[in-house]
Order: sequence, then C-alpha cells, then structure tokens
Amino acid sequence: MDFIKAIILAVLEGLTEFLPISSTAHMIFASSYFGIQGDEFVKMFQVSIQFGAILAVVVLYWRKFISVSAWSLYVKLAVAVLPALILGKLFDDKIEAVLEKPIPISIVLIIGGIILLFIDRFFQKQPVEEEKDISITKGLIIGFWQCLAMMPGTSRAAASIIGGMQQGLTRKLAAEFSFFLAVPTMLAVTIYSVFLKDWKYLGKQQKGFEMILQGDNLMFFIAGNILAFVVAIIAIKFFIDLLKKFGFKIWGWYRIVLGLLFLIYFSIY
Repeated sequence: MDFIKAIILAVLEGLTEFLPISSTAHMIFASSYFGIQGDEFVKMFQVSIQFGAILAVVVLYWRKFISVSAWSLYVKLAVAVLPALILGKLFDDKIEAVLEKPIPISIVLIIGGIILLFIDRFFQKQPVEEEKDISITKGLIIGFWQCLAMMPGTSRAAASIIGGMQQGLTRKLAAEFSFFLAVPTMLAVTIYSVFLKDWKYLGKQQKGFEMILQGDNLMFFIAGNILAFVVAIIAIKFFIDLLKKFGFKIWGWYRIVLGLLFLIYFSIY
C-alpha cells in the first residue's frame, strides 16, 4: 500500500463510518480494486483508522461526554456494547473470511438499501426525543441490533439507527445514539486489532502495533487517523442535516446503485 491508497481509504472511512451506507463495504471495494485487500496490514489499517473517526464524535459531542449526567450515558453505552463485544469475538474468523468476498457484500448493500427506502414509513411516531429517556433496556436492544452489522455491507450505523427507531427514538436521537455507541464499539475493535490480535505479516505472526512500526506503516497509520478524524467531523454534521430534512430514502437509493455497480464490476472482474 502506498500513501495515496492510504489517503483514499482514510477519506472513505471518515465519510462513511457514521452514514448508513457501510464504511466496511466502501473500503473493501476500494482495496479490492487496488489489489491490496489480501495484505494483512491493509486489513488492520482499515480497522485502526476508526480511532480517528470516533474522536470526531467525542469532539463534536464533548459536552455530552463530560457533563454532570454523563455517567448515565456511560452505563447505557457499556451495556449496549456488550453484544457486539461478545459476538464479535466469537465470530471474528468467520467475519474476516467474508471480508475478502465483495460479491456477497454487494448483495447485502443492495438489500440494506431497499430496507432504507421504506424505513421512514415504519417508524412515524417516535416518542423518545432525549437521551435521558433512553432506558438501559432500550440501549441493550439497540446493541443487539448493532450486531447485524457483523455481516460486512450491512452498516453499523444503519443497524443501530434502525434499532433506535424501533425502540421509539426519533431519527435525530437514533442517529446521535448510534454515534455515541460507535465510540466504545470501535475503540474496542481498534484496541483488539492493534494490540491483541495476531496477524500474519511478512511471513510471521505479528501484533498490529508491530506492523505499524515497520517501514512507512507508521506514517500511514498517523496520517490515516488524522484524515479520518477531519472528514468524519464534516460527514456527521452533513448527515444530521440531511437526515432531518429527507430521512433515509436518499441513502437507500445510494446503496442500491452502488451495490449494483460493484456487483456488476466484481462479477466481470
């Protein structure tokens, strides 16, 4: 992987992580197109730059994270993240096997797009408008919804936002709670990938941080996280405004069109 490819992947991460269009699918498509998807460092890089993206949430919503009542939010997030941590660990190998298969990911992208076309019709009366009214039980159920995103192409944001709306949250609050839930979820995934997981790199088993410290990889890692952070801030603000005005339909059509294009491309090549 060269610096240009690292920049493209980081921009895709920042743009798509908090949108209901699957950041994983976008990065897999890009890395497959570049012919670098089989590289273990690239796989780890795609996960580790999520750290920059979650910092964008903490910065944009810093008042929420350091307020007097923040402990209540922390408890809800701690409970909500448990399903993803447990199931993610159990199915890590199976998930990684799918990451190298763009055709099933394209199909999932299309199916998710069709669902988004109609999701606003299903949830028209949403009584929960403030974070303080989200119970621990609701948070846990949203956490189980988030686990649907373990299938690449589903979108963690889409799954958790739909889960929030199913629990009575308004579109705006469901999106914001999805942002908040991304922080512990992606932080845990990043820590696991960088410090705990064994990767086969250059012919031997290595931890993520060992790969990062070799050659130009450290430069890619730092630049990737910084770029993902900056782009994610813009994307979050952009998404909330569009969501309040237009709902999910535009994202549904985007997923369908993109999924069809990639399905055709990877079927041919």
